[in-house]
Amino acid sequence: MLKLLQNEWMKLWSKKGTWIMAGLMVILILGLAGIMKWSESLAGDEPDNWKAAVQGELEGDKASLESGLLKGESKRLAEERVMVNDYRLANDTAPLQDISREMMIYDPSVGSIALLLTVIVAAGIVASEFSQGTIKMLLTRPVKRWKIMTSKYIAVLLFGILLMLIGFAVTILSAYVLFSPGGGQALAVSGGKVVEVSVWSHGLYMLLLSFANVIITATFAFMIGSVFRSNGMAIGLSLFIYFTGSIVVALLSRFEIVKYLLFTHMDLTMYETDFRLNDDITLPFSLAVLAVYLVIFLIVSYSVFTKRDITA
Repeated sequence: MLKLLQNEWMKLWSKKGTWIMAGLMVILILGLAGIMKWSESLAGDEPDNWKAAVQGELEGDKASLESGLLKGESKRLAEERVMVNDYRLANDTAPLQDISREMMIYDPSVGSIALLLTVIVAAGIVASEFSQGTIKMLLTRPVKRWKIMTSKYIAVLLFGILLMLIGFAVTILSAYVLFSPGGGQALAVSGGKVVEVSVWSHGLYMLLLSFANVIITATFAFMIGSVFRSNGMAIGLSLFIYFTGSIVVALLSRFEIVKYLLFTHMDLTMYETDFRLNDDITLPFSLAVLAVYLVIFLIVSYSVFTKRDITA
């Protein structure tokens, strides 16, 4: 198995397109950092009115809570924001600036870029064997088909992990080169108390949450490419569910079935923001639903590939 994985990894990185994708990711992240720096320069040296903004958010959340309209997760989030904002005003603790070195590390935006590039690899890693006519030669080896599939799938996951780490490293580099320390402190509620949050630990945690979306979307692309032998279809369908998922959830938000749809749970970073697609779901529930879909995608992929008549 290890030998197969090594061969698959070497084959993947021997392709010119793989290096182009890795380089493209670096360019996109640097470009995004450059745009943020340009936006910062346009803002100039405007006075920091964070206290007024925090006070406004605090009053809005208190009014929403008093109205009794908030329920479930929305109510809990509002209560935590009230605790955090009360703490900020009482202790003169500013939030992280929107455009700053700390914010780039605190909330890295590499997940979407890594997802798009990993999907391209996942879609073609099996389908290309059929389109290039190398599948028969591959299967003449005295190796079980499930081992071939496993080596390809692990190679896809390793590629996604490597892209995420490269993206995070480039994000940190650009943050230190282009931005000065912005000051401020990230806060959260833990155990009923307001505590300070490490920028580095939160950045790595956000990276981990983002990778869940990469895994599930890449696995879907892997399945479509394996079943239909078409990278174009795999890429197209994968990007379709990625970009339209939130719209589908919004349209079906009134129905109970929305809690069990893949789209509802793909972006786990929502649990670190104030935005929820549905108030009745939690992180463990989302992980369980994603695990079920992941198993289904892999069962379909392996079943079709191991039973398919290649000579047909």
